[in-house]
Amino acid sequence: MKQTIAIVTGGSRGLGKNAALKLAARGVSIILTYNSKQQEAQDVVRELELKGVKAVAIQLNVGESASFAAFTAEVKQQLHDVWQRDSFDYLVNNAGIGLDASYEKTTEAQFDELMNIHLKGPFFLTQHLLPLIKNGGRILNVSTGLTRFAFPGKAAYATMKGAMEVLTKYQAKELGERGISVNIIAPGAIATDFGGGVVRDNEQVNKAIAEHTALGRVGQPDDIGDAIAAILSDEMGWANAQRIEVSGGMML
Repeated sequence: MKQTIAIVTGGSRGLGKNAALKLAARGVSIILTYNSKQQEAQDVVRELELKGVKAVAIQLNVGESASFAAFTAEVKQQLHDVWQRDSFDYLVNNAGIGLDASYEKTTEAQFDELMNIHLKGPFFLTQHLLPLIKNGGRILNVSTGLTRFAFPGKAAYATMKGAMEVLTKYQAKELGERGISVNIIAPGAIATDFGGGVVRDNEQVNKAIAEHTALGRVGQPDDIGDAIAAILSDEMGWANAQRIEVSGGMML
């Protein structure tokens, strides 16, 4: 029986790390990417291996599309060397950065950086990896609750995620002939170091979000990692082209 393998971009920290660990707990082997913190990534690899799965870390800046061909070649080599395979099963397009800037003051450079990382990156990285995704595999993109409700300062970030929600539908439509399903998860506010850790570390922000969430608290990394693992599971195999918000009922 072949080992199930997932690629998780941005898997060295935050929600990507949590998702990788939750997938590993279900017996899924992991190829994770990191941008600059190699030691953190290797530490995660060791955590994953302790769960009894094979894991490797590969450097990738998802904002640099010129590097995708070399990255894909490295993935192909690792699949061959570590797993004796020429394909993988799941792709989680998770890597990203935050930005808190009003629409009026958002610069073109900030806009371009977000676009390269959150839209152009996943668009062309997935395209490069398509020959390695097995027929019947699964792709999960990552959006945000901010495409449904609006908070000042998030215009550019939410715009990219809104575009990813549209792209998800087109990917599902065009890749369906290969049996590949494509969905997008939209986390609410989560207590991680994302965006400088404001949801986790700012008591006032944390309290305000909890008061606007039906379940009465902010999200935790486990809430999203568990959801990602569940969405990629065989039990969710008939879900396709869906935006799945996991926010505890935020801003209802």
